[in-house]
Amino acid sequence: MTNVVKRFRPEQPAPVQPGSPLEPLASPVQAEIASGLTASTVGTAGIGPGPVAAPARPFWQTNRFRVLALLVLVAIVGVALSMRTSGPVAPVDPAAQTPLVSVTTPGRTPVTGTVTFTGAIAARYDMPIGVEGEGGRIASVRVEPGDRVRRGQVLATLDTSVVGSQVASLRAQLVQAEAEAALAEQDFRRAEAVANSVGALSQQEVDNRRSRVATSRARVEAARAQLAESQARLGRTEIRAPADGLVLTRDAEVGQTATPGSPALFRLARGGEIEMRARVAEQDLPKLRVGQPAQVRVTGLSEAFPGQVRLLGAVIDPQTRLGEVRVQLQPNPNLRPGAFARGEVETGRESRPVLPQTAVLSDGTQNYVLVVGADGKVARRDVRIASTGVRGVVIAEGLDGTERVVTAAGPFLQAGETVRVAETPAAPAGSPAQAAR
Repeated sequence: MTNVVKRFRPEQPAPVQPGSPLEPLASPVQAEIASGLTASTVGTAGIGPGPVAAPARPFWQTNRFRVLALLVLVAIVGVALSMRTSGPVAPVDPAAQTPLVSVTTPGRTPVTGTVTFTGAIAARYDMPIGVEGEGGRIASVRVEPGDRVRRGQVLATLDTSVVGSQVASLRAQLVQAEAEAALAEQDFRRAEAVANSVGALSQQEVDNRRSRVATSRARVEAARAQLAESQARLGRTEIRAPADGLVLTRDAEVGQTATPGSPALFRLARGGEIEMRARVAEQDLPKLRVGQPAQVRVTGLSEAFPGQVRLLGAVIDPQTRLGEVRVQLQPNPNLRPGAFARGEVETGRESRPVLPQTAVLSDGTQNYVLVVGADGKVARRDVRIASTGVRGVVIAEGLDGTERVVTAAGPFLQAGETVRVAETPAAPAGSPAQAAR
């Protein structure tokens, strides 16, 4: 039996007409591959012989490879040309990178030594005035803050309806006791006269009448004492000024209940005397003396009020390192107790370094300057400021005037850093900078 092997040929699809929507889209690569291939059949799988597809060309023979190679070559040529035209790199000068700073040698300038301090205006003798005795309801208020009063002047009155009635009752009792005492005195005299003349009364009767006289007199004294006590309570219903002075505050209102121990109803500046109470630095306190003239300025006023140092504190606060100073002032309507004030006392003339304000720095706890040494390195120097004025900052401690102090760019420098000093032109004669040198 002869087996006939049939060749299988795949069924060819119907050709697609050009321009038809079913025409497949081919990429350039697919077109290149398709151009070197012929119609093929399924090959050596036993299906039937057919022509074999031509192998694809290597990548280095394609147009894409040629374009990439051309670009790399152009880049290499460009780099070579740029390196040839730029020439060798110039060496960096280390001195050019060193910071350039301006310095000043302050010297010592004659300045007027002053001690400044801040505080508040206060009454020299501040007297709180309250209610005495049992208290009561305020019936009237007769003064206002700012009024000048005399000693004994009534400031306010309390309700007297209860105490007044007690005084009237005790006054009547006193009158009754005095009448009974007078009657007892007359009765005793008549009895004594009868006993001495005719002897009609016994000695016992005379002694009884003498005892009634003493008892009635004691009742009079008791009634008089009770009346005096009641009158004193009545007098306490009138709140009076204890001394001549100026009324500072008034916290009394009609209808208010005033009781002992309650806050003061009035505050009185005895004699109207005013002073400034301030705190001064520990190192400045030895420069002050009692009796030194002072100038006091109050916030909001350009006028300076003359004064005199009256008192210096005996102790230094261990927490703040400040001492107390009091300056006596003349009474003035613009000097109101509680107002913020700034005082200044001249302590004499002395020579000290004066620096521009830009040269003095602070780290929050200490003032300092930057000094350039002979080796060109920056060093920190702590200083203490005496005062600040139009001419600059007066240095009290930390400099002797011969140092080279950095005047600007200090916050950008660090201790130990090497700097270059800028050459500054000489100051003209008579200028502050020349005077400082």
